[in-house]
Amino acid sequence: MEASTGLFAGTPNSNELVVIQGHDEPKPVKNLDGQLCEICGDSVGLTVDGDLFVACEECGFPVCRPCYEYERREGTQVCPQCHTRYKRIKGSPRVLGDEDEDDVDDIEHEFKHEEIQQGKMIHGDDDGNFKSKPVGLAKEFRLFVSNMQENGELPISSHSLGEPGAKFDDKEKTDDWKIQQGNLWPETDASVDPEKAMIDEARQPLSRKVAIPSGKLSPYRMMVVARLLLLLLFFEYRIFHPVPDAIGLWFISVTCEIWLALSWMIDQLPKWFPIDRETYLDRLSIRFEPENKPNMLSPIDIFVTTADPMKEPPLVTANTVLSILALDYPSDKISCYVSDDGASMLSFEALQETAEFSRKWVPFCKKFSVEPRAPEKYFSEKIDFLKDKLQSTYVKERRTMKREYEEFKVRINALVAKSMRVPPEGWTMKDETPWPGNNPNDHPSMIQVLLPRNGGNELPCLVYTSREKRPAFQHHSKAGAINALLRVSAVLSNAPFVINLDCNHYVNNSKVVREAMCFFMDIQLGNGIGFVQFPIRFDSLDRNDRYANKNTVLFDINLRCLDGIQGPSYVGSGCIFRRKALTGFDSPKITKRPRTVQVHSKQDENGEVTSITATDEDKELLKSQMNDENKFGNSALFMNSSLTEDGGVDPSSSQEALLKEAIHVMGSKYEDRTLWGYEVGLSYESIAADTLTSLKMHCRGWRSVYCMPKRDPFRGTAPINLTDRLNQVLRWAVGSLQILFSSHCPLFYGLGGGRLKGLQRIAYINSTVYPFSSIPLLIYCIIPAICLLTDKFITPSVGTFASLVFIALFISIFASAILELRWSGVSLEEWWRSQQFWVIGSVSANLFAVMQGIMGALPLGRVNTNFSIVSKAADDVEFRELYAIRWTALLIPPTTIIIINLIGFVAGFTDAINSGEHSWGALLGKLFFSLWVIVHLYPFLKGLMGRQNRTPTLIVIWSVLLASIFSLVWVRVDPFVLKTKGPDVMQCGISC
Repeated sequence: MEASTGLFAGTPNSNELVVIQGHDEPKPVKNLDGQLCEICGDSVGLTVDGDLFVACEECGFPVCRPCYEYERREGTQVCPQCHTRYKRIKGSPRVLGDEDEDDVDDIEHEFKHEEIQQGKMIHGDDDGNFKSKPVGLAKEFRLFVSNMQENGELPISSHSLGEPGAKFDDKEKTDDWKIQQGNLWPETDASVDPEKAMIDEARQPLSRKVAIPSGKLSPYRMMVVARLLLLLLFFEYRIFHPVPDAIGLWFISVTCEIWLALSWMIDQLPKWFPIDRETYLDRLSIRFEPENKPNMLSPIDIFVTTADPMKEPPLVTANTVLSILALDYPSDKISCYVSDDGASMLSFEALQETAEFSRKWVPFCKKFSVEPRAPEKYFSEKIDFLKDKLQSTYVKERRTMKREYEEFKVRINALVAKSMRVPPEGWTMKDETPWPGNNPNDHPSMIQVLLPRNGGNELPCLVYTSREKRPAFQHHSKAGAINALLRVSAVLSNAPFVINLDCNHYVNNSKVVREAMCFFMDIQLGNGIGFVQFPIRFDSLDRNDRYANKNTVLFDINLRCLDGIQGPSYVGSGCIFRRKALTGFDSPKITKRPRTVQVHSKQDENGEVTSITATDEDKELLKSQMNDENKFGNSALFMNSSLTEDGGVDPSSSQEALLKEAIHVMGSKYEDRTLWGYEVGLSYESIAADTLTSLKMHCRGWRSVYCMPKRDPFRGTAPINLTDRLNQVLRWAVGSLQILFSSHCPLFYGLGGGRLKGLQRIAYINSTVYPFSSIPLLIYCIIPAICLLTDKFITPSVGTFASLVFIALFISIFASAILELRWSGVSLEEWWRSQQFWVIGSVSANLFAVMQGIMGALPLGRVNTNFSIVSKAADDVEFRELYAIRWTALLIPPTTIIIINLIGFVAGFTDAINSGEHSWGALLGKLFFSLWVIVHLYPFLKGLMGRQNRTPTLIVIWSVLLASIFSLVWVRVDPFVLKTKGPDVMQCGISC
C-alpha cells in the first residue's frame, strides 16, 4: 500500500472515495503442513527393529522418538495423555529412575547396533520412511567410560552401567556420572554437527507451564482451609449466642458477616491453581526465522484507540505509536491502525509528524536494540556512559536522536497550541480542503495510509482511520471503534492476530509480540488459544500509590490463578487476540485428534518449507458459521478475508476495491441488523465490554493465556486523582452489574452446551456480583459508631473458647494474606493499599453502582452510564492532579462514615470517663473496630483534605449535616436496644 498524498474520506450519502491510493499486491497466504506426532508434528517413525514406534504402551499416544527421549531427559517422563511413566524402549539411553530390565537390551548390547555404532539414530522422515541421523552418542559414551576405567574411579559390572555396582570416589564425580547417565543428546562440538543441534532445538515446545513451588503454595492452601474451619466455628458461636439487649444490631451484623464470608469463599475458589509460564524465544526464531529463507512469523495488526486530544495528549499517543513501529518483529509483518474517534485534525496532523519522526527513530532503536522504545520514557532514563562502557558511536547517535526528539516535541506542542484557536469556518487542510471532521458527531469515514508497505521498507505500515458518525446511530464508544478497526484491518491486511492498546499504553518490551507467538504458533496447543493477556504497569504514580492504581493484586495474583483454569479474562488493553476467536467463531474441537495439524510454518529435515491450504471441510465449517450478511454485514470482501484461515488479503482484489471497501465497513449503517457487538467483535451489551467479551469466548471453548515476561510488556499512565479514580471504579462496577442482569449472566450463561469450566464460571460470577458487597460493608463500617453511641455491642461477653476462636480467626486472616504474598511476590504495602481502596471503592463507587443497577432494572428509568474518558495528560507540577478535588456525589458516603466514627470516638470516651473504670474494658473492643474503619479510609481522608485543605465546601456541609442528623436521631430512637416494660412510677413510687 502506497503512502497517500491526501486523505481518504467517504461522502455523506455513499461509499465513494474522495482520494484513491494504490498499494502493493498482497502476499499469498502460507498454510504449512503438519505430521502425526502430537508434540512436534513429525512422523512417528520406526524402531530399531523396523516396527512402528510406540512411546506409551498404555494408551498409544502418538509421539516420535526425539520428543519421547527429550521428555524422558528434560520433562516429566510421563505420557501427556494418560500420565503413565514412559518405559525405556530399545535403542534409547537410560535415564535416572529406569527400572532394571532382565532382557539383553542393556547399554553394552544396544550400542552394538550397526547404525548406532556409527553414531546414527533411526527415526521416521516426513514420508513415513525411516532413516538414520548422526548423533555422536556411542563414541562419546565409550570415551567417557574408558577414561573413568583408566583412572580407577568406576568399577563396571558385567551388566548395565546403571546398576548399583557403579561407585565413585567423590560426590562431584558422582554428580557428573548422573548427569552423563541422563543425557539424551550429549553435547557435541559445534564443528561436528551444528545444524543437527539447531533442528533438535526447533522441535521442542515453544512454551511450558511452570508450577508454583509446593513449598510456597501448600502452606497457603493449608492456611485457607484452616481459615475456613475457623469461620465455621466463628459462625457457630455468633449464630447461637445472640445479644438479648441489642437483638437487631446482632442480627444485622451476623447477616453482613455471612455475606462477606461467602464473598471471600467465592473469591478464593479460583485461586487454588496458580501457575507461571515460560517462553522460549530462541526456539521460535529457529523454527520460523530460518537463515537465507523467507521469514515465517505470523503477521499482526495493532489497534490504537483515541478519542479526545485534550484528555489524551497527542504526544502520549505518538509515543505509543513509535513504540509499536519499533517492535522487535519483522516490519513487513506489522500493521498499525490508529482510530481517532474524535475526528480531530490535531490528532491527524500529530500522527503525520509521528510518521516522519519514525523514519529516524525506528532504525536507531533496531540498530542499538534500545529499551524501552517509547522515546519519552527512553530519554528520561539516566545512563552512565562511563560506567556502562557504551560505544562512542552509540553515544553520538543518542545525543543526535535526543535533539531530533526535542524538535519533534516542539512541533507537536505547536500543533496543540494552534488547535486552541478554532477558526469560525472550521479547520482546513494544507490544500485548503475543509477538514471532514469539523463536526465530531456528524462526519464521514476517513482513512489515510501514512507509512506504506513497500518492498525493502524498514518501517511497518501505519494507517489513520476515523469511522463515520451520524446523530441517528449508536456508536458504542471504544468497543465500536475497535470493531470498526477489526473490519478495516481485515480488508487491508487481514493478519490472523490483532492486539489492542489504549493510546496511553506504550510497548515497554519490544519482544512482546514474540512472547505471544510462542503460544499461538505452538503446533500442539496453539490452535485452541483465543487470546494472550499481558500485565500492564503504570508510570507517573505517587510513591505510595495512595489509590492502588497499580492493580497489583489483579495482575500478579488473580490473573495468574485464572491461568491455571481456563485462562485470564480480557482487561481492556494489552491483549493479543486470534482474529478468528474475536470474530465469533468457535474454538476447534480438541477431543479428536485432527488428521492434519494447521500451523503457520514448519520445516522438514532438510530445512525445506512445505505448505498446505485449509481443507474443504474446514472451509465448509467456516462458511456455515459465517451465515452471510446476517452476522457480518454486507461486505463480500470482508467475509472472503475471514474465510482465509491464516490471514492475508485476496490477491484478486484491486487497489481501488480495497480502499473503497475500507470506507464502506467503517460506515454507521454497516452494523445495522447484524451481530456486530453481540456475537461478533467486542460486546456492546455492557460498559465492561472486556469482561463480557472474554466470557463469550471462553464459553465458545477458547482458552486464554496469561504471559508475564521478565521485562514489563506494557506501561502507561493511570488516573491518580481521587475523583477520576472513583469514576473509573464506578464504570467497572456498573458494567459488571449490567452483565449480571443480562442474558449473559454467568450463573446460567453457557450451561446448555457451552464449554466454560466450573471454577472459571465461579470467577466470572465473582466479577459480576462483587458490587453487592458494598451494602454489608457499608453497614459494617457504621456499626462501630453505633456501638459507641449506644453503649451496646454486637457480641455478648465472650468466654475463653470464644476468645481463642476470635484470636485464631484474626491470625488466620493475616497469615493467609502473608502466605499469598509469599507465592505471588506482591509486597505487603501493595496488598495493604489494595485492601484500603477496596473499602473506599465499595462504600462509594460500588454503592452507587448498585443503586444505578437497581434503578436501571426498575421501570423508573435508566441511569446514564455513557463511557467517559479519563484524563491522561501529564502535569507540569509533579502530582498536581493527586491533590485536586473535584465535586462528585461519590465523595459523600465515605466522608459521612469518617465523621460518624469520629463522633462515636468522642461519645465513647466521654461515656467511659463518666461511667468509671469498669467501662474501659468494653470500650477497647468498640474503639478497635472503629479504628479499623478509619484506618482503611485514611487514604480517602488524606486525599479529601488535599495539599492545602481545599476540600469542596459542599462535601463538608453535606457530610457534617448527614452525620449530625444520623447521630442525633440514633441516640433519640435507639432502635436496636430491647425495650422492656417496667412498673409505673407514678402509681407506686420510685422505690416500688
